[in-house]
Amino acid sequence: MNKLEVIGQIADLKETDYKNTLAIACIIELLIEKGIISRNDISKKAYFLENLTLDQIKYLHSNNN
Repeated sequence: MNKLEVIGQIADLKETDYKNTLAIACIIELLIEKGIISRNDISKKAYFLENLTLDQIKYLHSNNN
């Protein structure tokens, strides 16, 4: 794989990341608009997930299966 192909793949990943982020933002906004969740709910969950250790993530994942 040459340098140009790598740059092209990185650009494709950035586009995919943008589209995924946009989709998530739209879903969150719709849930807030419909009163299903609040911005505070989102903030609390983001803070919780951001501060999990790898072992805690594995534990939570194993209990959800």
